[in-house]
Amino acid sequence: MKISVGHTPDSDDAFMFYGMLTGKVPSDDFTVEHVIGDIEELNRLALDNELDVTAVSVHACAYLPKYTILRSGGSFGIGYGPIVIAKNKMTLEKLAGSKIAIPGKMTSAFLLLQLQIGKFEHVEMKFSDIPAAVSEEKVDAGLVIHETQLSYVQEGLEMVLDVGKWWHDSTSGLPVPLGTNVMSDRFDGKTIQKFDRYLQDSIKYGLEHQKDALDYAMKYSRGKQPSLIEKFVKMYVNDVTVEMGQAGEKSIRHFFGLAKNRGLVPEFELKINDKI
Repeated sequence: MKISVGHTPDSDDAFMFYGMLTGKVPSDDFTVEHVIGDIEELNRLALDNELDVTAVSVHACAYLPKYTILRSGGSFGIGYGPIVIAKNKMTLEKLAGSKIAIPGKMTSAFLLLQLQIGKFEHVEMKFSDIPAAVSEEKVDAGLVIHETQLSYVQEGLEMVLDVGKWWHDSTSGLPVPLGTNVMSDRFDGKTIQKFDRYLQDSIKYGLEHQKDALDYAMKYSRGKQPSLIEKFVKMYVNDVTVEMGQAGEKSIRHFFGLAKNRGLVPEFELKINDKI
């Protein structure tokens, strides 16, 4: 069966898909057509049901009635997650009244920050452009994701809010729900479970062959140092990535429960694959 599979040009996604996309982990059931896109681009493709399987922001799942969340391949922060950066320290009150650059309206980071500080003035831009926009004072602050969470210090910027820590502390330690993989409901439940296992096998292979998988992931390093990419990958490819388990599922359900209560997402049916 030929299926389209989308992932982002990010090192953690590349690490997860290394075994699958290099043929190190073969499948008798699936032939993968590889699609690369920025997370917000993949979110939009999923809105139009254009991909069979794709990485998306957890937030985007509120608008994807034709997809089921897979149990493997999720990006969860364990006590860490998106942060807000600025040129200088600022109070939470001042930040709430600031113009903040965000990496997309459907990113989980955007919804998490709204849950923390309420609705705010924002400007959408590519996530990798946000630190420069902050430095050049095009915006007052920037919500950063991916490896820019680790590299902002090198650009002389300050962390003014730790969104991941806020979530961890306010939920008694639930993992931070950021990214996930979804599969179209045009496939039956058994096929979805088969692909979920296939992706899980690919992730396990990467973890068992870390040096080779990290070398492959460096194709998507955007010029960052190998040590920083390795740190980033190890942050976001963790035990909850292999299988979300009860903690990961509870985290996603709590995330949307809060968002629905505050009118930040519509009412929708949350569909999560029940087993691998």
